[in-house]
Amino acid sequence: MSATRGKGFWAFLLALLVLATACTPSGEAPSTGTSARVQGDGSIPENESISLDDSEHAAIANLDPTLLAAARKAAADARLRGVELKVTSGWRSAAYQQRLLDEAIARYRSEKEALRWVHPPDKSKHVTGEAIDIGPTAAADWLIQHGADYGLCQAYANEMWHFELLTSPGGECPQPISNAIG
Repeated sequence: MSATRGKGFWAFLLALLVLATACTPSGEAPSTGTSARVQGDGSIPENESISLDDSEHAAIANLDPTLLAAARKAAADARLRGVELKVTSGWRSAAYQQRLLDEAIARYRSEKEALRWVHPPDKSKHVTGEAIDIGPTAAADWLIQHGADYGLCQAYANEMWHFELLTSPGGECPQPISNAIG
């Protein structure tokens, strides 16, 4: 290989390396916003949960930073009392939220009934990263009792697992509304 041709080859490899490191694992260019989003739709398999420390999962990484910090603080305090808070749902893409709504409409055979449980993407706090679902039941119950200490409140009476920042830490949570449509 000639010296000139060899330099071109190495320059080409270097360019490929720079391009490869500038892309996310999905091959898409990273976000240019102030906080890069983790790729994925945020789905967590049914009957499974993940840790609040799983920052590689889109459902956790794309949560509102204030909500995530409050939930992590609550989880650390709950752990000291023998309760493990797990995330059954966090941030969701709009497409995933729409899929959940479509599935609920099929399950309940009524859009009105489905909307008691699942918001459309444009109304969902999961899509904006401002809601988190906590399990198992004992963990959700612990958070209902102690969540106000962290600003976390149960938003809907029919969803004991769904929490949002609805008060300042140490404040009083508002009464949960009856369901997603009020």
